[in-house]
Amino acid sequence: MAEIIVYTRKMCGFCTAAKSLLSGKKASFKEFDGTFDTKIRQEMMQKSGRTTFPQIFIDGVHVGGCDELHDLDRQGKLDGMLKKGA
Repeated sequence: MAEIIVYTRKMCGFCTAAKSLLSGKKASFKEFDGTFDTKIRQEMMQKSGRTTFPQIFIDGVHVGGCDELHDLDRQGKLDGMLKKGA
């Protein structure tokens, strides 16, 4: 499986939806909660260039947030990305 990193925050519906999609595909991921941790937020912003949550990386490639993750799934591209590291 690919290495998946998800930057999240508490009480974020988009974060929940992204994690739900990944979990539904049996994809394990590392979650970094930036709710109260400014270092995690800064790291996320530096890596992604964005300030919104979630921000998702698959094998070191920034794929975007929840909407982009779901777009990849609708286009049939997500499964291949998730299996790339397998």
